[in-house]
Amino acid sequence: MRVLDALRADIASGKLRAGDRIPSEADLCERHQVARETARRAVRVLRERGVVRTEWGRGSFVAEVADGSDPQDDT
Repeated sequence: MRVLDALRADIASGKLRAGDRIPSEADLCERHQVARETARRAVRVLRERGVVRTEWGRGSFVAEVADGSDPQDDT
């Protein structure tokens, strides 16, 4: 998933840091030329892995990295 990979790369490189708001689904769709569900799925995967947190009505934000966790880890 190119959206997931792009977001993970932005977080790993420091372009997006803990507390930063990630682009909206609409922005991700436009930027990566994907369907809204694809963008939504990428954010959901990152949320399930603890890489981002979502606040209803506010958006999704890069989460604080827990000790030893790696946003690039696929396990």
